[in-house]
Amino acid sequence: MKTFVTIAALAAGIGLLNAPVQAQTKLKWAHVYETSEPFHTESVWAADEIKKRTNGRYEVTVYPASQLGKETDINQGLTLGTVDMIISGSSFAARAYPPIGVTYYPFTFRGPDHLLAYVKSDVFAEMAKGYQEKSGHQILAVSYYGTRHTTSNRPIKSCADMKGLKIRVPDVPAYLAMPRACGANTTPIAFAEVYLALQNGTVEAQENPLNTIEAKKFYEVQKNIILTGHIVDHLNTVASKQLWDKLSPEDRKIFSEVAQEAAARTTKKIQADEIKLVQFFKDKGIAVTEIDKADFLANVQKNVTFEQFGYRKADWEKIQAIKDGQGS
Repeated sequence: MKTFVTIAALAAGIGLLNAPVQAQTKLKWAHVYETSEPFHTESVWAADEIKKRTNGRYEVTVYPASQLGKETDINQGLTLGTVDMIISGSSFAARAYPPIGVTYYPFTFRGPDHLLAYVKSDVFAEMAKGYQEKSGHQILAVSYYGTRHTTSNRPIKSCADMKGLKIRVPDVPAYLAMPRACGANTTPIAFAEVYLALQNGTVEAQENPLNTIEAKKFYEVQKNIILTGHIVDHLNTVASKQLWDKLSPEDRKIFSEVAQEAAARTTKKIQADEIKLVQFFKDKGIAVTEIDKADFLANVQKNVTFEQFGYRKADWEKIQAIKDGQGS
């Protein structure tokens, strides 16, 4: 009897070994942001959700802080097959499909709600389709990154007040447009050196979202924060062509839904932080002021063309017609 039980148990074990095992696909998700930022924490949440909702068929590992390369590298990685998913700005997507970068033209968006309405619009759907047709890659979701504002030791109320201002701006054409249109002297200092450059007077101003101004403590070496709001910035969650092509319709739905939920969670956190930070800076004794955006926009439009960046004015005008909270 004991021998029979042993043989039966052995047979059952062999049966289990021969049972079909569902293969697990391992994916790499890369970005350049720090582990403390919502862009990372919500990506990790999304990776876990994808694993749960696909019953473990996909295991996604998130690589933060440029572990798999700088932003240019990870965008190239989508095509090379070294990464499967990334978070990246539309300025990089515009290298494949220039029109999608029109959102970086200064004062395109009235604020975050206008940006979020654009993301739900037919205009964005056309942009994402154009990018997909040129690159093969699929934009799954869009997160609000923050609104870029200016800090300066000089008070600024009008575009003319920026004439001759020594300001650090990233060496990205669309970012340079507003300061140069107002006559500022732009300097592309490395990001890691900005604090010291402000402190020693190499430059007297810079521009970044409020979250960055706080995180990098630029407010310690600046007297004014001017809410220029010249670029309302965002990040795309992108899946590579290789990944998208092999996903079933059901899995495409899961990946898209999870990415969009993660983007919404990120956006909510960034917006909440920005609201708190205005008061934080005021409490630190920093002068926080607003500008006449119409004055700045008039100068930008007089000095900067859409065509020089590969943008289309018609797209910009369609975005202007979108109302905050409107979906199409």
